[in-house]
Amino acid sequence: MNDMNSRPDPIPLCVDLDGTLIRTDVLLESFLGLLKTSPLRAVRALCRLGHGRAEFKQEIADQVDLDASVLPYDDEVIAYLREERAGGRHLVLATATNEKYARQIAEHVGLFDEVLASDSKTNLSAERKLDRLRGRFGSGKFDYAGNSHADLRIWPEARSALLVRPERGVESLAARCSRVAKVFPANGGGGVAVLRAMRPHQWLKNLLLLVPLVAAHRLAEVELLAIALLAFVSFSLCASSAYVANDLLDLRADRHHPRKRFRPLASGALSVQQGIGLSLVLLVCGLGLGAIVSRAFLGIVALYCVLTLAYSLSIKNRVLADVMLLSGLYTLRIIAGGVAVHIFPSFWLLAFSMFIFLSLAMVKRYSEIAGLRDTNQVMTMGRGYRPGDLPTLLSLGASSGYTAVMVLALYINSNTVVGLYENPIYLWGLPPLVLYWISRLWVGAGRGKIDDDPLVFALRDGVSRWVFVAAALILSLAT
Repeated sequence: MNDMNSRPDPIPLCVDLDGTLIRTDVLLESFLGLLKTSPLRAVRALCRLGHGRAEFKQEIADQVDLDASVLPYDDEVIAYLREERAGGRHLVLATATNEKYARQIAEHVGLFDEVLASDSKTNLSAERKLDRLRGRFGSGKFDYAGNSHADLRIWPEARSALLVRPERGVESLAARCSRVAKVFPANGGGGVAVLRAMRPHQWLKNLLLLVPLVAAHRLAEVELLAIALLAFVSFSLCASSAYVANDLLDLRADRHHPRKRFRPLASGALSVQQGIGLSLVLLVCGLGLGAIVSRAFLGIVALYCVLTLAYSLSIKNRVLADVMLLSGLYTLRIIAGGVAVHIFPSFWLLAFSMFIFLSLAMVKRYSEIAGLRDTNQVMTMGRGYRPGDLPTLLSLGASSGYTAVMVLALYINSNTVVGLYENPIYLWGLPPLVLYWISRLWVGAGRGKIDDDPLVFALRDGVSRWVFVAAALILSLAT
């Protein structure tokens, strides 16, 4: 650290970008942004790899804009650079990122005197970056801050090395080949970030796979229950894979959201590379377990993965189609559970699930749009809705929930119930409960008490928990 009244260090400090100044990878982020907006153009950009990484990066930079203001900067590194700059230090951003993005980031940070970056002809990584630094400053006449194994080629030629959240094994290797002047130690909590990205609380949705067993009154059959639980784990792992993939594709939108910007990938607590790896591992494990359940179940799980990917890439931006698909994914869970144990859900169950889950999906979207009332946004980031759509969503969502109650009442009055329940009269306690809960959910949404997800609200809401307990008691009395 320099004293502001002391003589400035004449040796320039060169700083890498990805993983050093920011806790993400600009190339991967911009490619994922292109993949979301235009999968075909993303494929065409990949074809440019045959002409070299420089042209590939330029192709993406020409088509994708980057919002430098919301990137996950390393605050500790920024503070250190600010002190060095105040002491008169010459700061250089030296990165393999395309110059378009590098200059935007340097301009936003406002600390760098110079930018060295890739262009359409030269990919400024590893040896090429070293050649540029030696040619610009001379061997041993610059300090270099980096974090990866690729930086091990540069540090021996620098006067001193600064290690920022170094990758595993990099710190010991750097100490052998260079003079390490400063280390910004890696932050802990990686396991917590992975778990948060997987969203295990959302696995409760996958308990819907047990509904066919419960509805058929065969939950006590150990063999079927074991199969259903294996199916539950399979579906949960695939669902977590989809959540991570969705967060990867929604990075820019999430960073503009008041709550979602704290998610592990959006905040930089989990790197893009780690996110991609985590999503793939979860998907492979989930599909592997699905194959053990049955070939038919594997097909349903694969269909779920395809639909969630389609949702993340395109459908979530389409008005009404998004909530229709979300509600369909809930119903698909019930169908998957039935396929796993060879018990096909009844017409009544599928009809009830279709309407109740459409209402919940609309609650989720309503809550997101209601949040715009306290901002100056006209449209939701990454969505096609406007604040003026709130009354329409309220009408459609509430009527869908009430229709679900009507289906439940018709089911209770049907001949099907007589053969399944000894005391079906008790079941008439369910419609008022569901009607109350749906109404309360929508009132809560209107008051801004639901944070984008009705499931999270139900888990935290004491009244909702009592409603669920009362419903379970009614079912046990009827049985």
